[in-house]
Amino acid sequence: MAIGFDKGFELHSQGMFIRSQRAEVIASNIANADTPGYKAKGLDFQQALAQASQKQKMSMSRTNEKHFDVRSELNSSAQYRVPNQPDTGDGNTVDVQVERNLYLKNSIEYQASVQFLNGKVKSLKKVISGGQ
Repeated sequence: MAIGFDKGFELHSQGMFIRSQRAEVIASNIANADTPGYKAKGLDFQQALAQASQKQKMSMSRTNEKHFDVRSELNSSAQYRVPNQPDTGDGNTVDVQVERNLYLKNSIEYQASVQFLNGKVKSLKKVISGGQ
């Protein structure tokens, strides 16, 4: 009986990829906190994961270079955030404290995913080696 590693890890790998994309969006916001006219962007994890899993159900394997690349489609799913603070006069909507908190939360969630995957790999190793 073959173990399907693709099916067992697919959702988690997509989640980690989306979290890394989200970290890039947040880091970009922080880097542009002083850029006049810059609008803060956000990536809704739940929406992006649902979108990725829906595309997976429709067979996400890319067999031709003319097919869409799912990674680039996830990058384009970042949307502008509704600012929490009034405009400071330069059109920038980045709230650095909010961005730092979001970055920290995203980092913790990413680490939790890594630990979960490590546990899953250890379990599979145990099953393969016969529990020794």
